[in-house]
Formats: sequence, C-alpha cells, structure tokens
Amino acid sequence: MHPLSILMLGIAMSTDAFAAAVGKGAAMRTPRLRDALRAGLIFGTIEAVTPLVGWALGTAAAGYVTTWDHWIAFTLLTALGLRMVWLGLRDDDDDGDGDGDGDGDTDEAPRRHGFWGLAATGFATSIDAMAVGVGLAFLEVNILVVATVIGLTTFVMVTLGILLGRVLGAMAGKRAEVGGGVLLVLIGAFILFEHLSGAA
Repeated sequence: MHPLSILMLGIAMSTDAFAAAVGKGAAMRTPRLRDALRAGLIFGTIEAVTPLVGWALGTAAAGYVTTWDHWIAFTLLTALGLRMVWLGLRDDDDDGDGDGDGDGDTDEAPRRHGFWGLAATGFATSIDAMAVGVGLAFLEVNILVVATVIGLTTFVMVTLGILLGRVLGAMAGKRAEVGGGVLLVLIGAFILFEHLSGAA
C-alpha cells in the first residue's frame, strides 16, 4: 500500500472522531490543552486498536477469497466512504451542539467529559476503522504501520477538534466527515486501479 494512501487513510479515519471532538469542544466552557490531549489520547488509542481487530478477523478469511481480494477492499472502503458522506450531509442535528446526540449541550455543560463517556464516543467513531481493518487483510500492507498512522492522526485531529470546537462549530465538523468519506472512496478506487493496472 502506497505511503500516501496510508496517510490519506489515517486522515479519513480520523474525520468522524474530529467531528465528534468539535461537538465536545463546543460543549465545554473553556477547553484546556490538558483536556484536549486526554481526549485525543483516548480516541487515538481506540482508533489504533480497532483496525488491528478487524485485520485479524479479515485475515482468517483472506485465504478463501484471493481472487476477489482487491474488489472486497474497494467495496468496503467505498461503502464506508459513502456512509460517512451521507452522515455528514444528513441534517438531523436538531440540538445544535454538533455531536448529534440530541442532548442540547449548553454553556452549563461540565468542563470535562468523563473517561467512559469519551471512550464510548471513541469506540462509536472507530467502528469504521475496524471494518477498514477487515478490508486491509486482503491487501499486502503492514497493519501495524497503518494502525499507528490512524492512531496518531486521530490523536492530533481530536486534540485540535476539542480546542477549536468553540471556533469551528458543528458545521465544520460535518464538512470534515464528508471530506473523510470522499477520501475513503478515493483510496478504494486507487487500490483497485493499482490492482487492475498491475494485472493488465
């Protein structure tokens, strides 16, 4: 897998976490660097582990579908990308807090979010990364490198999202998620192009 594709994948996988972090940051009175780093570490760790789990699950079946491996990776990445675009464009965030949870966070919200609350949100945003890990099991890729890049990118994006939540607002987070979905589709198309052009 091309290094640029790995970097793009890391960015794409971190955009939904970034969108959630923007909502969390907007709900805080004055987000502090310590809180932002803490959230980034939680999200980044979870986002790095889940593709490893997905890769392990996909590896178990990889030997049976070698003829269709790149098509499977392309289909998974494209489907996930389109889903992210759809979620980013969907106008159902009626509470205006940017996190889509309907709780209507205001300035009266607590300054900090609890560990388990952040972990639950981090896991929810990492389900796609697990599915991507399944798709990567059908490709020749160093999953440890990919997982590390995804984790570090998510750490940076979530930290920035928390700090910039007040400034960016919910719409910026939604646009980031749409951009991440488009990136996933492009990565899937690039992987398929590499395979087909190499087989030609």
